[in-house]
Amino acid sequence: MTDIPNRRTVVLSVFGVAAAAGLFELPEPAIAAEDPELSRRFKELSESGNSTCSAKFTDSIATMPATARIKGSCCSPMELKRYGEQVKGLAKYRAIPMIPGDPYDIAAATAQQMMPYYDLKLTGDEQKAYDYAMANSEEKGPCCCPCWRWKVYGGLAKYLIHEHSFTGEQIVDVWDLSDGCGGDA
Repeated sequence: MTDIPNRRTVVLSVFGVAAAAGLFELPEPAIAAEDPELSRRFKELSESGNSTCSAKFTDSIATMPATARIKGSCCSPMELKRYGEQVKGLAKYRAIPMIPGDPYDIAAATAQQMMPYYDLKLTGDEQKAYDYAMANSEEKGPCCCPCWRWKVYGGLAKYLIHEHSFTGEQIVDVWDLSDGCGGDA
């Protein structure tokens, strides 16, 4: 009798090869077991996002219904481990409603509130805090490119500096935790 693998073994082998080839990501077992809701949200956001880096998308935010959501990564695929770190890290800022608790799921109303702050003229000391964040954040700014996130999170930084006396170091922390470009850094 020939030893033929059962259907489950063949399917799992095919999935393993596809995952190893980078065709899709298998959830990291530790994170999936630790927080199944986070894994579910990751799957939803990474597979059905609407965020893009286009100027057209940036302009569309102003006309989105307040209840609309801006979802997903705009540049690179999301990474589950990093997503978990970000959501966990952003929890410390939940007392400030303007800071989204999930960098890959942002209420359009929140983005609409943040964008006008981008053009806010800061005082000398406030500008120093903003300049510090620009020089020291992982992306050397609120995002990897001047897209909608740059304007929204640049506006958020100015709001936090001006209204909540955030330091440059605190802005770096918020920006680094809020990086929605995807990837693991």
